[in-house]
Amino acid sequence: MYDEPRGIQESLFDLGPDEEVGYRVPTACQVAGITYRQLDYWARTKLVVPSIRTAKGSGSQRLYSFRDILVLKIVKGLLDTGISLQNIRLAVDKLRDLGVNDLVEITLVSDGTTVYHCRSNEEVIDLLGGGQGVFGIAVPGIVKELTGTISSFPSERIADDSDTMRDDLAERRRNRRIS
Repeated sequence: MYDEPRGIQESLFDLGPDEEVGYRVPTACQVAGITYRQLDYWARTKLVVPSIRTAKGSGSQRLYSFRDILVLKIVKGLLDTGISLQNIRLAVDKLRDLGVNDLVEITLVSDGTTVYHCRSNEEVIDLLGGGQGVFGIAVPGIVKELTGTISSFPSERIADDSDTMRDDLAERRRNRRIS
C-alpha cells in the first residue's frame, strides 16, 4: 500500500542530517505539527512518502528522513494559509519536475490559489508588484528551525536494507509456525 521507490523525494530534498537516520511516525507528526491521520493520508496518497522505510504490513514502522519531515512542515504551512491540498500537490510536483536540489535558496510564495517558487528577492518583489495579497514561506528558515528542533528527538540509524524491510510481526509468526 505504501510502496514507493526510494529516491522520489531524494532528488528534491538533498538536505539535513545523515541519510541513514530516520524518524518514526510520532516524531514526524510532532515535529511537523500534524496529526497521525494527516500523515497517514499523505503517505497513502503519495504526497509525502517515507523515503527511509515504508510500512510493509502489521507491526512494521515507517521511518521518515529529515527531508520528508521538511516537506511535511512545508505542506502543513501551506495548508494553514488556506491553499487547497490539490494546489499543494501541484506545487510539490512542479518542484520535483524541475529537479530542484537546493531548497535552501527557495521561498514559496502564494496568492492563495497558486504556489510559486522564487529563487531571488527580485522574483518575490515581482509577485508583490501585481498588487494582490500574497504570503511567503522561507524554506531556509524552516530548515534552520527543523535542524535545531529535530536534534532533540529520538532517531534510528539504518544498518542495511535487509533490516529496513523486515516485518517484525510477520517474522515472529513465521518463527512460531516453524517451531
